[in-house]
Amino acid sequence: MSRRTRIFIGILLIYTAGIAFLLYRVVSDIDPRYRESAEESLVETSQLLASLVEQDVIAGAINTARLEPLFRTVYAREFSAQIYNLHKNRVELRVYVTDRSGRVMFDSLGRHLGADYSQWSDVSRTLAGLYGARTSRDVDGDPRTSVMYVGAPIRWNNEIVGMVSVGKPVQSFGQFVEDARARTLWVGVGSGLALLLLAVIVSVWLVRPFGLISDYWAWVRAQRTLSFSRMARRAVDAVRTGFSEMRDALTGRNYVADYVQTFTHEVKSPLSAIRGAAELLQEPSMPHAERERFLKNIERETQRIQEIVDRMMELTALETRHGLDRTEPVALASLIEDIAISVQPAAAKRNISVRVNIRAEARTEGDPFLLRRAISNLLDNAIDFSPQGSEVLLTLETTSKLARVSVRDHGPGIPDYAQEKVFQKFYSLARPHSRKKSTGLGLAFVKEIAALHRGRIELGNAARGGAVATLTLPLLSHH
Repeated sequence: MSRRTRIFIGILLIYTAGIAFLLYRVVSDIDPRYRESAEESLVETSQLLASLVEQDVIAGAINTARLEPLFRTVYAREFSAQIYNLHKNRVELRVYVTDRSGRVMFDSLGRHLGADYSQWSDVSRTLAGLYGARTSRDVDGDPRTSVMYVGAPIRWNNEIVGMVSVGKPVQSFGQFVEDARARTLWVGVGSGLALLLLAVIVSVWLVRPFGLISDYWAWVRAQRTLSFSRMARRAVDAVRTGFSEMRDALTGRNYVADYVQTFTHEVKSPLSAIRGAAELLQEPSMPHAERERFLKNIERETQRIQEIVDRMMELTALETRHGLDRTEPVALASLIEDIAISVQPAAAKRNISVRVNIRAEARTEGDPFLLRRAISNLLDNAIDFSPQGSEVLLTLETTSKLARVSVRDHGPGIPDYAQEKVFQKFYSLARPHSRKKSTGLGLAFVKEIAALHRGRIELGNAARGGAVATLTLPLLSHH
């Protein structure tokens, strides 16, 4: 993966992490905000009921006789309230009253009358003159049965003689919490996708105004028959091109710096050889044979630099295209046979035979010139690494949706240390017969061609020795 791609993916990951963190903070903050709102209402309700009970306190004794018929009537009331998405038809409020020792004198549910509640924080703190509240579960281990309680003191002659605690099941407003969370997540995800779509639109309309659309329209007009699947794939390629151009705009400086650095590293060695030979040629007493040898050395190193520059310009042109301008159906079988015939003279010099094995007819949509260059490059590599008198096998086979072109040699194979580097620019292994290295741009060139055709290239060791390169391409749809 190139540095510019890593930077672009890093920017997207930072953006995604920022959106995810923001959503996490907002969603996790919803429940506490609803609890605070519910607790505020319970505070007022508990104070109201405490004032009501205080009306019946006689000589410091609490009388709860008025509360029993009141709550019996409240719980029996029939009503229907539609609160947004919540339908409410019964009162869920709970109330209990304790004396100054924390013993329950009244329980609206009638469950814990006479129980000692002095250990509960809402009771103990309220009786101590502090703000008392708690959240407890009716059933241990089941958070859905949690109930919020808020206490208020009952006073007589400025003395706390008891307390009233008002409770509300968390589940009663939990539906609002879940609904708010779902809405927030949908809004957050939708906003994130909308921003990504905006980035695509900006990359398309600002980087290449009208260019991608006009190219797409020209391609559609050039088709003899319209296939919706092919049109969709072409549209996806256009969007991918917009992304790539936006990425290049964001990371272009690093991309250029990376290229300059690698190019400088590769030409340093031949330039040093040329300069050394030129300095030696200035010696007037140098023998003629030596002078001829150094002149050939200068010519060879100059040719090497020229080859690096040419291949690098070709590779750069491919990387900046991002898409195929013109495509046509390509018959892979005939293309492979033509390539095999064209390399016969080079293979014959080292007594290497090139055998073609066509297992199925296959057609793909693409640029025949680029596909020829890619397969020829793989075949040239196989011949270079093949021992004298051996065979190179060129195979075409298909699956339901893919065509595979494989090139197999019987050379030394790929060392373990080079497995992850073979597609890097300027990385090359020495040829066994000449001990010379190539420019190291050939496989990177093939990789770019495969990507432009929505395919991939793989290179590994064969089962019984040698290396095998496999170019995988999508089959042409028959629609």
